[in-house]
Amino acid sequence: MDWLRQRDWIVTSTLAWLCVGAAACTGDDGGRMEDTFTGPTSATTTGNGLTTTSTTDATATVTITDTDGTGTTGGGVCGDGLLDDGEECDDGEANSDDASCTKSCTVAACGDGLVQADVEECDDGNTDDTDECPTTCAAATCGDGFVQEGVEACDDGNEVDDDACSNSCVAAICGDGELQGAEECDDGNEIDTDECTNLCTKAICGDTIVQEGVEECDDGNMSNSDACTAECALAICGDLFVQEGVEECDDGNDDNTDACTTECTLAACGDGYLQGGEECDDGNVDPGDGCSAECLIETYDAAGPQVDVPKADLIGWTECHTEPYNKTTTTLASIATTCDKPNLMLGCRQVGSDTFKLLAHAPREDVLFFTGTSNTAHDANGVGWYYSDAYSWGFAKQGDPLKRSSCDTESINPTLRLCWHTSAGNLSGGWRCGSTTSLNGSATWERVVLHAD
Repeated sequence: MDWLRQRDWIVTSTLAWLCVGAAACTGDDGGRMEDTFTGPTSATTTGNGLTTTSTTDATATVTITDTDGTGTTGGGVCGDGLLDDGEECDDGEANSDDASCTKSCTVAACGDGLVQADVEECDDGNTDDTDECPTTCAAATCGDGFVQEGVEACDDGNEVDDDACSNSCVAAICGDGELQGAEECDDGNEIDTDECTNLCTKAICGDTIVQEGVEECDDGNMSNSDACTAECALAICGDLFVQEGVEECDDGNDDNTDACTTECTLAACGDGYLQGGEECDDGNVDPGDGCSAECLIETYDAAGPQVDVPKADLIGWTECHTEPYNKTTTTLASIATTCDKPNLMLGCRQVGSDTFKLLAHAPREDVLFFTGTSNTAHDANGVGWYYSDAYSWGFAKQGDPLKRSSCDTESINPTLRLCWHTSAGNLSGGWRCGSTTSLNGSATWERVVLHAD
């Protein structure tokens, strides 16, 4: 090879010298240049686009033929190790498609479709960053910032695992068990009633999801007047919130004597609870049962002596003294102390009976009006009253005569007469209950004192 290079150099040098001094080098014969020169020659050469003829005579004719029609003498061969026109590089025999200088004498570059050894991992010659070989000529991998189509869901090129794209190039989604992006929580399950909802938000009252074991209800609003309160508890009487259409009130207590009952109804006469301004409340508004429709006490009231009266009819009256007819030690003062209300009633009945055989009532001062031993009664409420703490205590029908000795023994309207012996400030035995007389020693009949407001 060295002798060829030496030959080419001699020819080229000779031609360059000839062209400097000869006008024929710029001939117009269509690319054929010819001249005569004197000098030694040794060979005839054809190649590289040139034809050179030489002889051994002192006078030689050199013919240069421009075979490419450019008016120049042409370039060398890619791979000859010489950087010729049109070549980016030429490493000679070292040229290779996996080297820095390719077989076509171009500098290896990413995107040329050739994989340069130890420099590039791949080179598919395109500009698609979504295939296996992106424009960086590094094999596609999670974390390179390029989303490989059909392989990766995302690729943000960072090492942050809790953002919108995980380090495994999986797009963050609620339920993947990783806390990412705008998620408040992510427990990786599909249970909507635990502490983390299926929307990856922390369970709170008002999110319309009933958290098991924590909330009783969740209607998604902050209203305390519907069936589910703003605390996500079922509305109940006593929770301080008035449930619309269900409760009339709700004061949150267990007091039935205030303006709102424990049934969350407004206090009213007839609700069965005694509240301010009421004398009674029997749970109805029926008159004549002892408690009026205005919740005022309906006290039993009857003018004149009454016979065969059931105890249940004596509304508003309370027994304050009861003893058998044969008892003789009770002081009248003790009865007056025990029976201290403004109205008094005297009655008699058989022991164990719920019906009074006879009774009558009047204001206290009339029933205890002192008459001494007189047969003149003190009239009040249709009754003729008499009283003495040392003679007798009783009544007859107003206007009927009395015959006291010491008790009244008169026989006119005998069923309307009652008399008890008194002595030295005490009640003594007997004596009559209506027409039944001589009860001084009776233990089967009893005398009763009642009082009322």
